[in-house]
Amino acid sequence: MQFLDASPPPHDLTYDDVFMVPRQSAVASRYDVDLATSDGTGATLPLVVANMTAIAGKRMAETIARRGGLAVIPQDIPAAVVADVIAFVKSRHLVFDTPIELEPHQTVAEALALIPKRAHRAAVVVRDGRPLGVVSEADCVEVDRFAQVQHVMQPIAVLLQEDADPREAFDRLDAAHASLAVAVDGDGRLLGVLTRTGALRATLYDPAVDAHGGLRVAAAVGVTGEVVPKAKELLDAGVDCLVVDTAHGHQERMLEALAAIRGLDPQVPVVAGNVVSAEGTRALIEAGADIVKVGVGPGAMCTTRMMTGVGRPQFSAVLECAEAAAGLGKHVWADGGVRHPRDVALALAAGASAVMIGSWFAGTHESPGDLMLDSDGRAYKVSFGMASARAVANRTSGESAYDRARKGLYEEGISSSRMYLDPARPGVEDLVDQICSGVRSACTYAGAASLAELHERAVVGVQSAAGFHEGRPLDTSW
Repeated sequence: MQFLDASPPPHDLTYDDVFMVPRQSAVASRYDVDLATSDGTGATLPLVVANMTAIAGKRMAETIARRGGLAVIPQDIPAAVVADVIAFVKSRHLVFDTPIELEPHQTVAEALALIPKRAHRAAVVVRDGRPLGVVSEADCVEVDRFAQVQHVMQPIAVLLQEDADPREAFDRLDAAHASLAVAVDGDGRLLGVLTRTGALRATLYDPAVDAHGGLRVAAAVGVTGEVVPKAKELLDAGVDCLVVDTAHGHQERMLEALAAIRGLDPQVPVVAGNVVSAEGTRALIEAGADIVKVGVGPGAMCTTRMMTGVGRPQFSAVLECAEAAAGLGKHVWADGGVRHPRDVALALAAGASAVMIGSWFAGTHESPGDLMLDSDGRAYKVSFGMASARAVANRTSGESAYDRARKGLYEEGISSSRMYLDPARPGVEDLVDQICSGVRSACTYAGAASLAELHERAVVGVQSAAGFHEGRPLDTSW
């Protein structure tokens, strides 16, 4: 990457401060761009779901891996539970989504409580593992909440076999004017579901899969407590990427934790962070990190900069750290601060191998937690920072009341924030489509057919606040 004026300005830059200049391009279509990462994680998209309790759960991990990204299960989750999540994700189908299953005698009220947990907005009624029908929210309108779902379910319009071709599935759904297909295995037992959009996506994205054909998933550990035993449990459970995570990564405990984990001889990439300087990047790599997580304070749930004054504008941090990592043959993830597809493109242009996203994905059907409605009927989910009072209380639940109270005095981060679902893009896959569309287009403007070429060919300029404002679309006339 190079700056338009040949040299960077004397001050640090955020994503809003910069823009990319178009270059002569031989890339004819955005579909000719390869978005696979080269950092050893096996991801086919440069997107990582942040290890936040309100964002990265098994539904999120399954869905993002099916489209080629990677989710990091948080370190606050007990290792045994994480092992179950890893097994669940790896057992998921590469094309069909995991359905919500209901027994025929279950009620409409139960259906309405469960259906919002999946973006396909329906449940499959099964008996002895075999599908009988489909029930959606529309089927439950003005129906007694204690009615049984077998009395309101609709017949299965499109039934697919486990080896169904996604393009053919799309055509069958389109011809039947159906929103959802049900897939079964050779014994007629429920295997999954597929929407028209899901069938289309299956032709556009490549799942992130391991050597055995299972979906990939990452998990995090902290730098205090039983670091090595937990890391070993995660590795034994089959995690595909191990993230050693703490807010201040350039510290002795991190270096010691990395060295100890390296002693386990992990056969998967080890990620460590967070740092914002070349010095911190080199220290973590020399201690054993394959990938360094970059970012202090840019996240939507983070109050670090306002509380401490510590941090660094994210674009400059990624640019410097990526250069330092590349000099040692390693990589960085840009963690936090992305609010638009342009920000993801700029982070990749600066040299990140992937971009970690948190709050942007919090307001989706796939994030953990229940879907709630505000007084205006708008759907939202509650998110919180991992250094907030809420997260600290969860993390220290096994400690004494005194220790918990003492730690609670010094929390940082937002404990409760409403993350509204975008009615036009309520699922994480909708956001992935939006992000990838922007990144692919950015690559064509730069004349890049891969992420490596994007970093090599990107020309970036510095703009004023007015310049950034000029680029924002208007939803009403002036």
